[in-house]
Amino acid sequence: MRQIITDTIIQAVRKISMEAAYDLGEDVVHAIEEFKKREESPVGKGILDQVLENAKIARNEQAPMCQDTGFAVLFVELGQEVQITGGDFYAAINEGVRQGYKDGYLRKSILGDPLERKNTGDNTPAVIHTEIVPGDKIKITIAPKGGGSENMSEIKMLKPSEGLQGIKDFVIDRVRRSGGNPCPPVIVGIGIGGTFEKCAMLAKKALLREIGHRHPNKFYADLEVELLGKINRLGIGPQGLGGTTTALDVHIEVHPCHIASLPVAVNMQCHAARHKEVIL
Repeated sequence: MRQIITDTIIQAVRKISMEAAYDLGEDVVHAIEEFKKREESPVGKGILDQVLENAKIARNEQAPMCQDTGFAVLFVELGQEVQITGGDFYAAINEGVRQGYKDGYLRKSILGDPLERKNTGDNTPAVIHTEIVPGDKIKITIAPKGGGSENMSEIKMLKPSEGLQGIKDFVIDRVRRSGGNPCPPVIVGIGIGGTFEKCAMLAKKALLREIGHRHPNKFYADLEVELLGKINRLGIGPQGLGGTTTALDVHIEVHPCHIASLPVAVNMQCHAARHKEVIL
């Protein structure tokens, strides 16, 4: 049994909290550069140039790439041969988020109660999803989620008879209704199957996959490509001002479901597709 002390977890989460806000992934930067070459709208092309310049400034100046530094959402793969010592595991993650948002001068956006609307002042508590896996390591991925894109997300319990076409129609309609609100170009995470809550979780987890990495099942890989093409023909364009670059990619994750159900979830992600990971 390998022991990992909570202070190690705190420091790791503190570090990736700040890195996620400052350093846009190379997969996202590369995708924007490639789409810029094909963007038909001069305004859209100019906006993509500004997005790239913004990402460069954020990285060089160690400043947030967006004023909305998001809800701290963390995905944890916890090795079953790891023993956490020195304190509570979830408290350590929240302390890391607290320190990262304080020391990194990141905006604190979390309310302690959804109706009382009083800010906690330190961007905690985080949302933490934990999966027990084989091994003696901990993998922690942080994916700060801004309010604008999250508000454009949706889940729908389709009838099984609506089938594949129903899924396509729902996804396209969701992106169309979103317009410029999620700060396109977006990444569209889609969850299909499972239960109500599992479906939403799949859609969010889909956003962690690198742009351009297709689903391992060819059927779903082809569906990702098809939906991406249809979304980019909607004409919404960068920042909703028109163009051929509405989405950088579409990622689908699936799970077995009940015979009476066909859950589908769409989780929208803005162009600031922030996520960083650490393995302890």
